[in-house]
Amino acid sequence: MLDIKFIRENPDIVKNACKVKGFTDYTDEILKLDVRVRELKTLTQTMTAEKNKISKEIPTASDKASLVARSKEISNEIAADMDELAQKECELNELLHMVPQIPDASAPIGPDEDSNIEVKRVGTPREFDFTPRPQWELLDMNGWWAPDKIAQICGQRVYCLIGEAAELELAVQTYVIQKLIQKGFIFINCPSITKPQTIFNAGHFKGTDLSVMDNDVFMLTDTDRCLAGTAEIILNSLHSGEVLNEKDLPIKYAGFSPCFRKEAGAAGRDTRGIVRIHQFNKVEQYVYCTPQQSDEMHEHILNNLCEFMQDFELPYRVIANSTGDMGFNKVKMNDVEAWFPSENTYREVGSCSSIGQFQARRTNTRYRDKDGNMQFCATLNNTAIALPRALVPIIENHQNPDGSVNIPKVLQPLMGGRTKIGGKH
Repeated sequence: MLDIKFIRENPDIVKNACKVKGFTDYTDEILKLDVRVRELKTLTQTMTAEKNKISKEIPTASDKASLVARSKEISNEIAADMDELAQKECELNELLHMVPQIPDASAPIGPDEDSNIEVKRVGTPREFDFTPRPQWELLDMNGWWAPDKIAQICGQRVYCLIGEAAELELAVQTYVIQKLIQKGFIFINCPSITKPQTIFNAGHFKGTDLSVMDNDVFMLTDTDRCLAGTAEIILNSLHSGEVLNEKDLPIKYAGFSPCFRKEAGAAGRDTRGIVRIHQFNKVEQYVYCTPQQSDEMHEHILNNLCEFMQDFELPYRVIANSTGDMGFNKVKMNDVEAWFPSENTYREVGSCSSIGQFQARRTNTRYRDKDGNMQFCATLNNTAIALPRALVPIIENHQNPDGSVNIPKVLQPLMGGRTKIGGKH
């Protein structure tokens, strides 16, 4: 959420953010409520001071009855004003949670993904001398999954990799974690079961009504828990209520967790294969830093994902997401898209997001600066690897005519020295 002081002093900036991000503008209502809340606070403080003054005068007053009556009258007025204050503060708090983060000036302006801009392209898509097979055919012919059986057991949009494909998935995950640790990230094996409030604290959903998450989040019936869709949710609240030291920033986490999403908005999309499913594994980069460090950290975690694409010998491109495509809580966002030969296009494999102080205000995560002042942390996140989605460009780009798949060189030591899997080798 944004600081009310910032909204008070920069209403036009806030109004523009609502416009370019496509959210309802509540700025005028917020400012009106803010004025009334401050009036009520001043009024109750003034009346409380008067009541305290009268209370001190009563013992020595000649007309105690009138003072007692006036004291009771003030008490009733204070009670009424406090009731209104509580109501107005609740209304103000709700509207403050409906205001999106201010996008960075560098973000492309536009309503949706059609306004995204390509920043750079690395590598050249392979020219096959045979028709490349889509992911599901490679999985089928090598016996690397059992979609019908798993659908019968578990339902749709659930996957199970078998044999060498499962080994490759683990190798990719292990490689990414080990490299991030070498880069100074603290590895955390995060839980997936959490409380709805924790998801709310991450600021992906507007407002304070937790039921808005129901289309995306798996709630655990008859409990106060739900399933997280990313380790970001847990890592964002890891230091809630704490005061960190500036000298310790940035703090960089590599959080692994199984992730769960309803994908309710994806009806009819990616119904075949392992791109869009209810449960998957992900390694998430998450950073706490000062606002001044945020741009540097954004480039750092974005470059990490780009390095993984190069390590896995994949053509890829980087996208600058438009204001309408970046979501509610982001300052700026870059998607990294890998080349999918079977679709003859690039598809997103990770998103790098700068959140500013938006999340830290919800979790009350602060640091003490060099001058001893308390400041809210800035936070950032980026996919390090999402599996099995990332396997799709790996197996499709490195496939051979017989259905075998060449293993990227960096993964071969984690695959027992094998140079390829599947096919008739």
